[in-house]
Amino acid sequence: MKKLLFLFLLVSALAVVWIERPGRDPGVALSPALDPPSRETPAVAPDDAGDAPLAEPDGKAAPDEDVKAAGSAPRDPHGDGEADAPREAPEAVAVDEATAPAILTPEGDTIRKGTVEKGDTVGGLLGSVGTGETQHYLRAARQVFSLRKFRAGQAYVVVTDAATGRVKRFEYEIDDRRRLVVEGLDDPVARLETIPYETRLAFVEGVISSDLFSAVADMGEGPQLALRIANLFASEINFIRDLQEGDSFRVLVEKLYREGEYKGYGKVLASSFTNRGKTFEAFLFRDGGDREGHFYNASGESLRKALLQAPLPITRVTSRFSGSRKHPILGYSRPHLGVDYGAPTGTPVMAVGSGKVVKVGRAGGFGNQIIVRHHRDLESMYNHLSGYARGIRSGVSVRQGQVIGYVGSTGLSTGPHLDFRIKQNGKFIDPTKAVNPRAPGVSRKRAKEFAAVVAEYRAYMSGAKNVNEYKADDELEEHDSEGR
Repeated sequence: MKKLLFLFLLVSALAVVWIERPGRDPGVALSPALDPPSRETPAVAPDDAGDAPLAEPDGKAAPDEDVKAAGSAPRDPHGDGEADAPREAPEAVAVDEATAPAILTPEGDTIRKGTVEKGDTVGGLLGSVGTGETQHYLRAARQVFSLRKFRAGQAYVVVTDAATGRVKRFEYEIDDRRRLVVEGLDDPVARLETIPYETRLAFVEGVISSDLFSAVADMGEGPQLALRIANLFASEINFIRDLQEGDSFRVLVEKLYREGEYKGYGKVLASSFTNRGKTFEAFLFRDGGDREGHFYNASGESLRKALLQAPLPITRVTSRFSGSRKHPILGYSRPHLGVDYGAPTGTPVMAVGSGKVVKVGRAGGFGNQIIVRHHRDLESMYNHLSGYARGIRSGVSVRQGQVIGYVGSTGLSTGPHLDFRIKQNGKFIDPTKAVNPRAPGVSRKRAKEFAAVVAEYRAYMSGAKNVNEYKADDELEEHDSEGR
């Protein structure tokens, strides 16, 4: 009898524990009051849902409280009841409202600015802020710009109409110079615009203690300016071999601003570089009816030559032209009919002269190779590349200073470097001894105009003329050092 009573009490206790255990299957409820909340809690709470407690009176978590509806916000344990009520699940929008707050115009239109994120689309950006149809905007945009070129990291602006909530203007910055603009409600029109900048003139000078990059950085300037200077005098000075302590530079350069914020360098107007006691000068001048400006010295001679001094702006020579050199991999001596430049993988390689690409591809021990044919029966060869610049293929024309590939270590190579060679009349020659004639100088009919430009730029550099008086010539385009 005692055993039967003990078994009865044991079963009753287990039943109570089973009924009140957390996470119990709601399909086996004995009383609705003991059921945990349904796992199908709606993302948008009913009107009276704010009255439903999220925690038991003693402060313990209600059963299954950790199971939340998709899109619902986590409960703030220190918040009030109103803040803890279930919230509407946010839409999957492309605009981060924390970083792209809306701005209201006096007319009531909404302006939202942001940056394109990876995976965003134009349709997604437009649909996230406007209520109207966006396909007509996409059709208009495609008339002037390929949406396949839509890139992450670029800024955009969307303006929505106050009355209708529909998109009335969309802007997308293609690059630092251009933007796509589409505007209109029912019949939008697209166009490409030049991005306006405030241009200020600056004069920078410094002395070399170790290298050009460090000297420019010591003046508070960016590495792009060092590259511009090196590229500008690349036909006059070998910055790999000839640079020494005590050399100096001076440069007159535009600086670009948008809404008061510095955005980068504009045109270099004039520069001088003193190397080993000899001073080289460069002045930007447009000699002709087009917008292209080129650099000339004070005598009107072009700084452009048939070939640059080197295909890399600033690096080091690791092996020179030789009739007999022990190969570091093959182990025996043989001619080395080029110059090796040591540089990190990915360093841009420039075409030393204008011409036509005659080969792009694998070339045995040379690895990835590019060959460019120039005038006067000259060919330049670039070996061991890690890759090729976009658009570089056989048959295309390239300009002097254009980036055509990137330093690598393909083929028979012990480390990243560029094997650079030049052929003249089918025979390899020492690149450092190649004949290098100048391009045409300033024409006689423009000589007086050029002299006046030189005098003006020198006045800015000497301080005789205030740089704040400078008025930018938006028609003049610099080509000799831009992008090199």
